[in-house]
Amino acid sequence: MKDFKDKVAFITGGGSGAGFGQAKVFSEAGCKVVIADIRKDHLDEALAYFKDKNADVHGIQLDITDRKAYAEAADEVEKVYGSPPQLLLNTAGVNAFGPCEASTFEDYDWVMGVDLGGVINGMVTFVPRMIQAGKGGHIASVASWGGFSLSSGCTPYSVAKAAVIGLMECYYEALKPYGIGVSCLCPGGIRSNIGESSYTRPEHLSNTGYNTNEKTIEFMRHHYSFGMDPVDLAKILKKGIENEQLIIMPFDDPEQMMRSTLERWVNYCTPEGTRKQDELRAKRREEMRARMNSDEDNMMTGAAEAGWGKANPSITWVKNDGFGS
Repeated sequence: MKDFKDKVAFITGGGSGAGFGQAKVFSEAGCKVVIADIRKDHLDEALAYFKDKNADVHGIQLDITDRKAYAEAADEVEKVYGSPPQLLLNTAGVNAFGPCEASTFEDYDWVMGVDLGGVINGMVTFVPRMIQAGKGGHIASVASWGGFSLSSGCTPYSVAKAAVIGLMECYYEALKPYGIGVSCLCPGGIRSNIGESSYTRPEHLSNTGYNTNEKTIEFMRHHYSFGMDPVDLAKILKKGIENEQLIIMPFDDPEQMMRSTLERWVNYCTPEGTRKQDELRAKRREEMRARMNSDEDNMMTGAAEAGWGKANPSITWVKNDGFGS
């Protein structure tokens, strides 16, 4: 897709962070934008911004894990704009940090329900409508570099993002005959509100094995404040869509990063390679700790003081004392 003028764009998580950046960039490119967001306060703020710009933007409050509500949102898009979107951006996501072995069923159900299930819901809801409309288009889902570089400190998130990457590759092949392109955006940290994810966690999934409180949330706000600017990231996404690129990685040397990832899997295929990879992982972890310790704001100290990445205090049998220890 190279011409965005008058295309209908549907963006989940569009009220803040990466999704809001996308809404800005694709609105400026000429799209009629639908912002879907679970948080009404973020939705209202985003709509106020676009009202001042006199932009054609429509808002829908949506929990992307609710399939009935998703179908109703799709109906609303067609009622407002006369067709399903030609540009679908699955961007909404949540995260939670803590030792893998402390994870509860609810941690998996919540994080994977949003980060993977929400994307699946978007695909199953809109793909048939887009095909039947016969207008072609493009679909992009936000995964993460964490979907390639997996971390035991945010296991449900890593697993969900790895699955999204695989999901998009499957759709990339499947949708070619219909003139619908597919991309998967795999960034690192983004300047966003994902640190506040727990505010939208459903009560019935509140049981967590991770230490989550206002101190850890405040630390995450600080941590993500150093992330990539959402508008800059959206511009990279737009270019990737224009180039019909499947994997979009906003890094200086994405090919070398991917080679390192492939080398990791090659190493794990043999006993000798596994030992080598364990040594490399330990070395890189220490290098990362050293960088964080040398940061002006001393990220490691802040993480330790906040208790970020640790197990829920009620769990006493976890040896891993958290990334910030």
